[in-house]
Amino acid sequence: MLDLAPDIIRQRLVVEGLSRESIDACSIRDYLSKLSETIDMVTLIEPVTHQSPLYGWAGWIHWETSGAHFYAWDTPRLFFSVDIYACKSFRTDDVVAFTREFFGADDVVWKDF
Repeated sequence: MLDLAPDIIRQRLVVEGLSRESIDACSIRDYLSKLSETIDMVTLIEPVTHQSPLYGWAGWIHWETSGAHFYAWDTPRLFFSVDIYACKSFRTDDVVAFTREFFGADDVVWKDF
């Protein structure tokens, strides 16, 4: 893909995993707040969550340098997905390690781009 704005930092990371237990709104808000601290992002609004009766939980946090979305399913399995977009560099390894530890997830995969 042609980089149309090479002078603007844009880093994206998707982290997905299988959790050991259901993830609720409180856990999502706590995770997103602590993720912000872990990768040194300035929070503009506190995390927001919403539950869909069909698809499970979702959460979002807005940073000065973009933000992150979080999704959690109970069915068909205990699964989560985090989507980070930032205009400030961060360390992928820090996010993956923090996410794995926070949710006690043995199975975690990620892709940065």
